[in-house]
Amino acid sequence: MNMLRMQDRMNTRVHEHWAAQNFEWYRAIWIECGELMDHHGYKWWKRQTPELDQVQLEVIDIWHFGMSALFGDGQTIEDIADSILADIHAAPDSPSNILEATEALAQHSLQTKSFSPARFWTLMHASGLDFETLYTAYVGKNVLNFFRQDNGYKDGSYEKNWAGREDNEHLAELVATLDTTAADFSDQVYSALSERYTQLVAQS
Repeated sequence: MNMLRMQDRMNTRVHEHWAAQNFEWYRAIWIECGELMDHHGYKWWKRQTPELDQVQLEVIDIWHFGMSALFGDGQTIEDIADSILADIHAAPDSPSNILEATEALAQHSLQTKSFSPARFWTLMHASGLDFETLYTAYVGKNVLNFFRQDNGYKDGSYEKNWAGREDNEHLAELVATLDTTAADFSDQVYSALSERYTQLVAQS
């Protein structure tokens, strides 16, 4: 439920009444699925090496959009959490191959214009993530999204590349140095991002 609450706060930051806007979250989901497949590689006619770190980042992005798609119709966060668990537990056997799992999620998204937690769960495991790593990565990315908003993302003044590397790369590096079980983990991530951004970008 904590991730659902964090997603609600992030979306509210972008639009106060976001849940009533009927944004096409499903479209963002299937497009992210396409980007995931690019990182994994699907071209049998050329040599490709899967970029697993990037694949997992795309999975986390899909989770942001997927949770957002589940809000609405007056449901509480508790209701949504219960429906996610029920969907996962009732899921039939699904493909474990990353590409097939990605296609299954994208196909469901396009056909129903919604999000399938069960198909996402299959993709998550196929990409080498478990719930603990999903949670840690999600919190980090959620904090980064807040950090971006606080530093001019919406008006275009935010610099996504810090000293030649994307902020996502700096995030992963910083999270690896922190205690992910700490009660103030998200605050630690924000502080670490702020310190590095100031050092590499704001003062450059």
